[in-house]
Amino acid sequence: MNNLLSKISHPKQLKALEQSQLSILSDEIREFILETLSIKPGHLGAGLGVIELTIALHYYYNTPNDLLIWDVGHQSYPHKILTERKNIFNSLRQKNGISGFPLRTESEFDSFGTGHSSTSISALVGMATADQLNQIKRKHIAVIGDASITSGMSLEALNHLGSTDLDVLIILNDNNIGIDDSVGGLKKHFQSLENQSNNIFTDFGLNFIGTIDGHNYDELFSAFNKAEKINGPKLLHVKTTKGKGYEKAELDQVKWHAPGLFIKETGEIINKTSTKTYQDVFGKTMFNLLETNKKIVAITPAMISGSNLSTCKKSFPDRVIDVGIAEQHAVTFAAGLSTQNTIPYCVIYSTFLQRAYDQIIHDVALQNLPVIFCIDRAGFVGSDGATHHGIFDISFLRDIPNMIVSSPRNEKDFRNLLYTAQFTKQPFAIRYPKNTISLTNDLDYEKIEIGKSEIIFEGNKLAILSTGLITSRLEEIIYQNNLQSKIALIDFPFIKPLDQSRLKAISLKYNTILTFEDGVKHGGFGSSILEFLSELKYLGNITINGYPDEFIEHGTISELEELVGLDNKSILEMILNYL
Repeated sequence: MNNLLSKISHPKQLKALEQSQLSILSDEIREFILETLSIKPGHLGAGLGVIELTIALHYYYNTPNDLLIWDVGHQSYPHKILTERKNIFNSLRQKNGISGFPLRTESEFDSFGTGHSSTSISALVGMATADQLNQIKRKHIAVIGDASITSGMSLEALNHLGSTDLDVLIILNDNNIGIDDSVGGLKKHFQSLENQSNNIFTDFGLNFIGTIDGHNYDELFSAFNKAEKINGPKLLHVKTTKGKGYEKAELDQVKWHAPGLFIKETGEIINKTSTKTYQDVFGKTMFNLLETNKKIVAITPAMISGSNLSTCKKSFPDRVIDVGIAEQHAVTFAAGLSTQNTIPYCVIYSTFLQRAYDQIIHDVALQNLPVIFCIDRAGFVGSDGATHHGIFDISFLRDIPNMIVSSPRNEKDFRNLLYTAQFTKQPFAIRYPKNTISLTNDLDYEKIEIGKSEIIFEGNKLAILSTGLITSRLEEIIYQNNLQSKIALIDFPFIKPLDQSRLKAISLKYNTILTFEDGVKHGGFGSSILEFLSELKYLGNITINGYPDEFIEHGTISELEELVGLDNKSILEMILNYL
């Protein structure tokens, strides 16, 4: 442990340092983060960029009594190190370890959980209003960065804040980038904020301070002093560099947002395997579809690289559109496109699609518009944890009229679903996981019949109905244990509409039915099977297998599957018990 950092585990200890020592501490924290994350992967660039700002905030303010929110949460690694979690920092994002995001149940210093972006200002206005009602005097600070302030929710909160007299300080950590480069008109506006007395924030009714260097302690403390003398809500504009202090991360901020394992001394990123993912299949297929059908447009809310659309964007810049961190706008923008002779593929993570639920219903499904939702990271996502698992999409999509909901079991079905969707005349959702897959060069497509299931094995004792990637695992389990003659395995690539004729036949032949899915059991695929069989007055036994009615924390995907009883060993034991 470095000299100063070894003495600091709580902000009270930080205050014992001379201001001249803070730059030394910054270097030590930077080294500590690099050493840890090189062998325990996490979000790197954002944390490196806010080290000086984090130290200054805890040095100046009285946390946790003064309320401090980090938005988005992957900026919070230096904050965690300074707030009693330094000695367990190497457990970051691992099962039973600390979260990669602020978490209220983890520390009193984490005043609000922030896995998704753009929530901090709304939360802080709520906290400050409550303190005003309860006559509690303290400071309220939100650090909002990585392009989060351009989100509609942030702007709604600023609009509200500007009409109040709340003692709130919003720190705009302006590093010009989220995961990918920031987009939009506000980005240009922020570039010209320096020394302007009138800007968008003063128009909102906020007191504006800035622009200052977020890596300079003198400027930071001077700005905090200035903020202390201003009554009412204020915004401090801070310029920082994502990846600060590590040359590789500064030069390629997209790659070093979350690089995985790397060698700190050389900057070499270690690729553990050469396996490909569903995201690789998506990027390759999407490129081919854009190439062959000029009506297709791909839309993403600030996830060009995460959704593997970078190559598509370079080749089709006018038809691959990043709308910024604006999920609601992305969905309704896609709806508008679909009314005017285009075919929109709205590419969005399952966890972020939750933020646009009203738009899916009101703007897309209600008007029966053929928007194609490519729902990435469905199911468990691993170390990002509860805020990022995509476990609710089946249950919240299948109840929407006009919506087709699908989930492929392998690469071939995935490509065929993406291909088939362009020919439909109604909303079409394709959900796919964050898992490895065998990637081939095959780009032949077959149009799939909507609502059709597929019999994989036709055993005579037990019927297993499943959807998505778990079907491939079930197929392997049954085959390896020579259970093909006893177990019928039927894959349902379409969760809605269900293959009702197949279900009627199954209900007449089998007294026991198991369902499997990578989503919450309540309201999901198994529930839809149970509802239909109930209408048929099915008298046999049916067991639904999926995720429990709770929020599942972080860990590897295999660890989490074991935790909920959906690992291969547990599935085999369950099958044998029923047999």
